[in-house]
Amino acid sequence: MSDTPAGLFLGQSDEGQDQALLFHRANRHGVVAGATGTGKTVTLQILAQGFSDAGVPVFCADVKGDLSGISQIGTPNEKLLARAADMGLALTPSAAPTVFWDLYGQKGHPIRTTVSEIGPVLMARMLDLNEVQEGVLTVVFHVADQEGLLLLDIDDLRSLLAYVGENAERIGREVGHVAPASIAAVQRAILQLEQQGGAAFFGEPALKLEDVIRVGLDGRGQVNVLDSTRLMNSPRLYAAFLLWLLSELFEQLPEVGDPEKPRLVFFFDEAHLLFNDAPRALLEKVEQVVRLIRSKGVGVYFVTQNPADIPDSVLAQLGNRIQHALRAYTPSEQKGLKAAAQSFRPNPAFDTAEAIQALGVGEALVSVLDDKGAPTVVARTRIRPPASRLGPATEAERAAVIAASPVQGRYEPVLDRESAEEVLAARHAAAERQAQAQANSKPQGRVKREAGADQDRDGDGVRSAPRKRTSNRQTPMEALTKSVLRTAGSTLTRELLRGVLGSLRRR
Repeated sequence: MSDTPAGLFLGQSDEGQDQALLFHRANRHGVVAGATGTGKTVTLQILAQGFSDAGVPVFCADVKGDLSGISQIGTPNEKLLARAADMGLALTPSAAPTVFWDLYGQKGHPIRTTVSEIGPVLMARMLDLNEVQEGVLTVVFHVADQEGLLLLDIDDLRSLLAYVGENAERIGREVGHVAPASIAAVQRAILQLEQQGGAAFFGEPALKLEDVIRVGLDGRGQVNVLDSTRLMNSPRLYAAFLLWLLSELFEQLPEVGDPEKPRLVFFFDEAHLLFNDAPRALLEKVEQVVRLIRSKGVGVYFVTQNPADIPDSVLAQLGNRIQHALRAYTPSEQKGLKAAAQSFRPNPAFDTAEAIQALGVGEALVSVLDDKGAPTVVARTRIRPPASRLGPATEAERAAVIAASPVQGRYEPVLDRESAEEVLAARHAAAERQAQAQANSKPQGRVKREAGADQDRDGDGVRSAPRKRTSNRQTPMEALTKSVLRTAGSTLTRELLRGVLGSLRRR
């Protein structure tokens, strides 16, 4: 059997029954789980190419680099050819129409978005902020909206943080106290993100969804492979980016209900990175998107080691399940194994928990939604071999695919239009010019000089000649002279009066 218009052929059960994922149920989401080395990546590759052949675009993350082989024609060995023949599968080697993406722009076309589009919740997740610091970030986004400041890149965010700090008293009266220590903590977190290369993700031109949801002239859907080999060193950036992309799909795509086949299938590899230490607000956001994006015709498939890595509220939304082998050596692993087994509809032919531990490489327990939307009885299944290459593409092959890409040259040049950084810098410069102009326009104060100010100097720095005193204040010598004269005058006057009066009496 091969893929049909109704479904994607996954493999064949031990009972000889074909296992197929129905296209009109593919938007009910799914999970691919299993321990390292059990074949999860190959299953992801089979699913991605199967959807592509059916005309469904795909977006998937390539964590180890192996998935890049989907862009190359496969060369199956005798073992794979024998497995295909046992299944009645006509295995025709072929490559999928692939577009490589890379947040850092090194192994694919760069992906960018703006700080405003990310929003404060996901940005706080990227920066690993606590609740108080996230509140400061929310204030920054609020101020940007109120004052019409564009937040496009990291420099804009840093400039606006400084602006909020300088105007903390005024802004605090409107939205609450903004502590300088919290602003400094956010600035340090931004610096750490820059050192990890995350600043390259922010800016323009921003990714357009139509460049991801693309169907070629041959009717095959485009397979978008995000190179995540370096991105995995920044797990919070990785998780926040993929959740942002899901959110953009949810917000921009129209409602279509349950289409005959999905408009896009999204594979989230290493899904546990999304949920590890995630705040409650983020988990609610994931649950909301997964629950509602189905009606937009988008299927979301989580790829992880253990279904227990996914919260129950999200796991309950995943109807199609492919479980590769699990090992249970510790109590926590045994608990996860039990939970994985109980998530399947039991098969009376075998014990599910025991079967999960006994699966070989390339085998899986499969349960998908049937035509009525109910899960099928779990079946032990040999997974079909892929038509594309098993293993990574070479650097030369990758470069050739990128050069022939339909979006080549569209995202490589960086745009830098006027945004918050430039506007705030212009405001600061204008304020400085105004302050300088006011200082220059003030009249010079009148200089008061004391009498005998022989220390005065002319404008050329030469000591000036003593100036004539113009003050009416008496010097000590003048006051003493006048006092003696007044005393002497008074004595002389008294003697004269005595002489005159004495002469009058004698007469």
